[in-house]
Amino acid sequence: MNTQIKAHWLGHSAFKLESQSGKIIYIDPFLKNNPTTPEELKEVKKADYILLTHGHEDHVGDTVEIAKNTGAKVLGIVELMGILQDEGLPEDQAVAFNKGGTVHFDDFSVTLVSANHSSSFNGKYAGDPGGLVISFEDDICVYHMGDTNIFADLELYGQLYQPHVVLAPIGDHFTMGPEEAAFAVDLVGCEFAVPCHYATWPPIESDPNEFKEILEEISDTEVIIPEIGDNFLV
Repeated sequence: MNTQIKAHWLGHSAFKLESQSGKIIYIDPFLKNNPTTPEELKEVKKADYILLTHGHEDHVGDTVEIAKNTGAKVLGIVELMGILQDEGLPEDQAVAFNKGGTVHFDDFSVTLVSANHSSSFNGKYAGDPGGLVISFEDDICVYHMGDTNIFADLELYGQLYQPHVVLAPIGDHFTMGPEEAAFAVDLVGCEFAVPCHYATWPPIESDPNEFKEILEEISDTEVIIPEIGDNFLV
């Protein structure tokens, strides 16, 4: 698939996307305290947007620091954006929205959808957890499922948004494991799937090859297992 979208897995659930026009998008930038993120990827010098699935510290990560240093807009559910403003996020950089809502930018849009999980930040309720549907020009769509288990609405999301790429948590213990994640991605339907949220700590030492074997057996989806930092789309 010639997407003209660059996509890098940064470890755990963190990703960096680059749009066709060169806009830099970070998703769940848990970098500095992420034991799997290479040192050279922990420092962010340029970011235009930061997209957050939910409030847990291993997803919010370095959001406020990155936003202050780069001027990036930060998108997340309403309650989480309020908390991050209290933590120092400039008000004019916070873009609060809610599930079912879409925010449009120059060459992409972001829709917040449901995820089955919990969400808090420093012990405070941080709104519902979510997934992110990122739609670029040329009908290219990336769906980051956030932290979740399987649920029936995933089939509807596939019909509505028709994602090309699904970023799926497979670590078990706190999210789906490889088998459940494979069936969840099959409900969505997509050309490519990328596993994430695994191998960061011992409780989530899942095998991405198990996810790949199951999903490719039950569907036509191709599973890409990137090395951390590699671009897995071109």
